[in-house]
Amino acid sequence: MGAPEPEFEAAPEPRAKAKRRRKRPDGRRTAWLFKFDQNYGCRYVAGADEAGRGCLAGPLVAAGVLFDYEKLGPDERKMLAGLDDSKKKTLEERDALYPAVIACAERIVVTARCAQGIDSRGLHVTNLQALADCLTRVSVPGAKCLSDGFRLGSRCGVPHEAVVGGDARSAAIAAASVVAKVTRDRYMERAAEIYPDWDFAGNVGYSTPEHREAIIANGISDLHRRSFASTAYSQLSLG
Repeated sequence: MGAPEPEFEAAPEPRAKAKRRRKRPDGRRTAWLFKFDQNYGCRYVAGADEAGRGCLAGPLVAAGVLFDYEKLGPDERKMLAGLDDSKKKTLEERDALYPAVIACAERIVVTARCAQGIDSRGLHVTNLQALADCLTRVSVPGAKCLSDGFRLGSRCGVPHEAVVGGDARSAAIAAASVVAKVTRDRYMERAAEIYPDWDFAGNVGYSTPEHREAIIANGISDLHRRSFASTAYSQLSLG
């Protein structure tokens, strides 16, 4: 309890303390993302995105999300208010959007590629194949399929379009980015219990100063990617 208010002669009546309002999701921004998808004139729009491409440790996780715009009514759009590129959202906002995407999407596909797979195949090839797998599996006949930034070539089993900055332009890609990011972050939080020396719950595998210091102090774990040319690896023997 704070100190009592000082007493003054003829003190004015104290004003009621204003209630702190919770920041409302930007529904206008989300509506713009839905409009981008609907401008293709298709009932179904599928989007694919990934999380963890630039990490030192942990899997690369890709997700595909299919929206049926004939079923995505006002209630569903309200649930998805605030949907945007997952990198622009806080952890709490992503955790709130995740079940909304699960409830509103027609289909969702998630795939993960481990550190050893990334090292053996190469990051770029692994990323393209993961996105292609998700987009192929989540699509339905007649769907417009979108990938975030990358042309996937013949490895993708469906015709598709690469949208540069798609996680901030397309609702389907943004939804996929949320699913991929939340799935990966939760995995890394669980991994932190098995590998406590690298604070994976805090850095989720990214190259933070603390993570690099932990690598220098403790070496690398089974979750670390050996193929990354990180300065944190320079003092280690990775043969």
